[in-house]
Amino acid sequence: MSQITFNIEGIFILFFIGVFLLTYIIIPIIIDVAEFKKYVDSPNGRSSHKKVTPTLGGVSFFVALMLALFFLNKWNVSNISIYMIPGLTILFLTGLKDDIVVLSPASKLSAQVIASIFVLSNEVMQIQGLNGFLGIGEIPIILIFPICIFIMVTIINAYNLIDGIDGLASTIGGIISIVYAVIFYYLGLYYFAMLSIVVLAMLLAFLRYNLSFKKKIFMGDTGSLIIGFMISIFTIRFLALPPDKLDILPFHLENIPFIVMALLIVPLFDLARVFTIRIFNRKNPFRPDRKHAHHILIDLGLSHKKTSVIMGLFNLFFIVLFVVLGTSFNNTTLIIIFSALVILLFYILYRLDFSFSNLKKRIARKRKVENIKSKIFPKTKKNSKIK
Repeated sequence: MSQITFNIEGIFILFFIGVFLLTYIIIPIIIDVAEFKKYVDSPNGRSSHKKVTPTLGGVSFFVALMLALFFLNKWNVSNISIYMIPGLTILFLTGLKDDIVVLSPASKLSAQVIASIFVLSNEVMQIQGLNGFLGIGEIPIILIFPICIFIMVTIINAYNLIDGIDGLASTIGGIISIVYAVIFYYLGLYYFAMLSIVVLAMLLAFLRYNLSFKKKIFMGDTGSLIIGFMISIFTIRFLALPPDKLDILPFHLENIPFIVMALLIVPLFDLARVFTIRIFNRKNPFRPDRKHAHHILIDLGLSHKKTSVIMGLFNLFFIVLFVVLGTSFNNTTLIIIFSALVILLFYILYRLDFSFSNLKKRIARKRKVENIKSKIFPKTKKNSKIK
């Protein structure tokens, strides 16, 4: 048994090194092509960056994932890769087109739903019940598909929305991937553990360039849709496991959805908060703005790196907290604690968003944008004489 474990661990290391090096080598090529073809993101009123930057970092993710899926096929017991590849391809093409010519939210949402349907066509990826979470046992058959699609699309969009500053999406995605790798390894699901390691390797290689001053690149929608899709697959697979498979976990089975929410707290909380604010202000919830948590911290004077580290540490703290609480408390107690913490977070960010320094910087940014617009589109003087 120890020999098998050693072999699996050795394969994990080989896959990590191989995918890291492949992504690390591909990205500079993508940067050169993107700069030559002008596939770049120019700063605007919402941007936190100041230089024109290539946006097609996600192309490296797609290439690395396709090769990884080929070499991982030996451990593909449930044949899930056949269902993943069409979904990945759809989201890759959707993200690529959005990065180059910009797509409508409806088009991106449709692509996410279709990609999710492909994955959920495999029975092992369908959530049958919630193990007593909120008193829910088995889920009615007619609701399984809609609920699973909703979960996947929500996670994809949530991850897509946190990709607003350097390092944040990679940091949060890396933390989520590490935790899922540990969970799947612990449960003996080596295929999904290795996929989690692959995602982690890609994000670490990308992070080096995302934080660079000379060879800088963004993952763009191409990357955020792919990584969000992979995270949603890990989440669905975890939630779809039968109770007898989950008995070895240290926390109560009814608390598993809370563990998942803690794991995804940064993207899910930011999605819920931003959508609530936009709807409350009678705006399109998919219309971009600077109301995200990372924008608030940036406006307070923190750098991109510091903001990413703070939000990453917060995500880790939430995970550890709810893993510990999930082993000791029942569902009702966790609902009260979770709700109280979420309300507290809403309040803290509300106070920070309307702090004096934030308002001051917002006014200064608005004036700067208006000055730039006035230079690009000078107003024509109207003739005051009436003929």
